[in-house]
Amino acid sequence: MLKRLRNIVNPPGVPARGTSGVSPLLRNDPPAVEQRAALLAGKNVSYTLKRSSRRRSIGLRIDDRGLTVCVPARTSEKWLHSVLQEKADWVVEKLDGWQIRKPAAPRWADGESIPYKGELLTLRVVQSLFASAVVRHGSELRVFVVNDCAAVHIEHAVRYWYRDEAEQLFAERVAYYARLLDVVPQSIKLSTAKTQWGSCTPHGSVRLNVQLIKLPPHLIDYVVVHELAHLREMNHSAAFWRVVASVCSDYARLRKELRAISLSAE
Repeated sequence: MLKRLRNIVNPPGVPARGTSGVSPLLRNDPPAVEQRAALLAGKNVSYTLKRSSRRRSIGLRIDDRGLTVCVPARTSEKWLHSVLQEKADWVVEKLDGWQIRKPAAPRWADGESIPYKGELLTLRVVQSLFASAVVRHGSELRVFVVNDCAAVHIEHAVRYWYRDEAEQLFAERVAYYARLLDVVPQSIKLSTAKTQWGSCTPHGSVRLNVQLIKLPPHLIDYVVVHELAHLREMNHSAAFWRVVASVCSDYARLRKELRAISLSAE
């Protein structure tokens, strides 16, 4: 009788009142990621809201994709609104700065400027009877095409040239700094990450963004040193920065200079 009474009060499969278990069908959890907008310092700002059960505070990040707000899973709207308004001037200033630094998309046409190792090469589209090829000649980057070639084909040819140049240069710089730091990377790979110039795995695989080939040599070297230093210290502790400073004494200035550059998608 007692068992029947319990089943009536709490049917099988339905959590009892006062318990922490809640049926997934009855939960009203907010989405983990959503797009929102807010009025900040007089401007309507769109942003990405990310919730995580592991967070204990609200964090704001601004990059070439805009504003991202990371919050604890059960953040109240009042707390979120308070933080956004408190940081409104900072957010608008940083977003405006990203827009100014954001490079214009190339037109992939004759006469266009192409960034390469901190310089600008002039793109020259040359008609040819042979297969497509890309050759650097002084301050020009010559793309040989057959008949009239669509811009997309010119773009692909230049991007392949970038990759070839990056593979060769990165291998040389890694070999040079690996000797100075007394480390042996297991592999060197090209990356097309949208938010990282480089990375290093615990297994010793160093990944360098192909977009680095557009930057000045001193910044390329800084990223190489930074990632190789992780083979000694897999963190960003004081010990890690001492390793970096052992071959790159002005790393703080270079780090600041790199952060001011927008990482454009390949």
